[in-house]
Amino acid sequence: MKSSKSFGLTILAGLAVTACATPGAPGAERATVSLPQVQDSYFVAGAARAEALSSGQRAKNVILFVGDGMGVSTVTATRIYAGQRAGKDGESNELAMDTFPYSAFSRTYSHDQQIAESASTATAMTTGVKTRAGGLGLTQGAARGACAETQANVAKSLFEVAEETGLATGVVSTARITHATPAATYSHVVNRNWENDAAVARDNGAPCADIARQLIEWPAGDGFEVVLGGGRANFIPATQTDPKVVNVRGQRADGRDLTAEWKGKPNHAFVYTTGQLQALGDGGDQKILGLFNPSHMAYDSERGRDANGEPSIAEMTRFAINRLRKDTDGYVLMVEAGRIDHAHHEGKAGQALSEAAAFDEAIKTALEMTSREDTLIVVTADHGHTLAMAGYSRRGANILGLSVGPDGQPVKAADGKPYSTLSYLNGPGSILGQQGVAPNGRPDLSDANVTDLNFRQQTLVPMESETHGGEDVPIYAWGPNDSAFRGTLEQNVIFHLMSDALGYKFR
Repeated sequence: MKSSKSFGLTILAGLAVTACATPGAPGAERATVSLPQVQDSYFVAGAARAEALSSGQRAKNVILFVGDGMGVSTVTATRIYAGQRAGKDGESNELAMDTFPYSAFSRTYSHDQQIAESASTATAMTTGVKTRAGGLGLTQGAARGACAETQANVAKSLFEVAEETGLATGVVSTARITHATPAATYSHVVNRNWENDAAVARDNGAPCADIARQLIEWPAGDGFEVVLGGGRANFIPATQTDPKVVNVRGQRADGRDLTAEWKGKPNHAFVYTTGQLQALGDGGDQKILGLFNPSHMAYDSERGRDANGEPSIAEMTRFAINRLRKDTDGYVLMVEAGRIDHAHHEGKAGQALSEAAAFDEAIKTALEMTSREDTLIVVTADHGHTLAMAGYSRRGANILGLSVGPDGQPVKAADGKPYSTLSYLNGPGSILGQQGVAPNGRPDLSDANVTDLNFRQQTLVPMESETHGGEDVPIYAWGPNDSAFRGTLEQNVIFHLMSDALGYKFR
């Protein structure tokens, strides 16, 4: 059970618990909570949609898995990739997420963008509102970079609600823990790039607090029980060398070592290697901050797997659940596979599929460690990408390989050259080479190592970074209230259905 001090704290402005039934008991109403965003138009519509879909089932725990950039084509290709990597028939393979009994589609546009970025989409899932691009934990009224508009447009997250009503909370990510998706669980900021105070100063964003500082100073309840991911540099000063990577320094200009401030609190621990995390066992009753890389964590295919390396997303998920389930009141956890998105931006489909397969292992781990009777697990993406799976390859063809015909030989395009099954609409793998340069014909892939995870798939439109896609993305649900996840839903409805499963009422 969480420390009762969370109930003795002054309730955050705009978030007051007015009634509480038996916390965590499936079937019980948990609390009525006053939220600052309750009159927001997206919140009102989302709440009504969730009420119409609700099964009335209650959960003790909620786990939200976010595959950053994991659109439908990524899921399909990952299914085949994971099966083929295991020596099985890829096309008929089943991912852990494929076994979920209910699914839906999520409409990912934001308040001001047809094709959204991760801050606004993560905010939709964690707070129940659609907001402007680049905003975290804010309603539609806050303009990007307008520090003065922050306080009047705060949107509280499900994690803040959970903390203030006595539940345990955690966040896991393979990206920097101050990056858009994990930061949506705890921060309120008008510019997602303000991950440290130096970034705020560069944009003249004072007096707004940077994202790393907001994590360490988070006032919700008694704070996160477990935070695991990357991004050490945002927590340590520029005068200080990284504790593991000797040629890297911190990014903070204020001289504060936020990792030292964390571990200086009673019963708090800070770790930065797999061995240190393992040495904590099940975490005991400590509050754990693990930052395993100065920036984003390494791709799963490239991470160090010894004690001095980085834990896998499945290992971090296992640790987080072990630590959180000690709370008899229940918990809320987010697990983000942030580097699926990064691999897509780099035009590296192989790395994206490898990251998505590792993500699915984390989902499998959660299924093994929890019960469908009391834990709602939701798997989704914040947005898609421009990855395409095309051609007429025969069954069993290597998903990372060239498109092949019935005879197993590469199929030739109209220019007489083969092409890969996977490609992108735009990105750094453009056949133009660079913007404004006329092509001398599409490069011949006959002798290219197209199955290498770092191979950049071909595309036409040249971009330094491949872009997001605007298509609907899948939602998979397992556990109490899972049947409510059906049809095509606005992305912010995910928040309302998770809240409904936990028995929360808002006013």
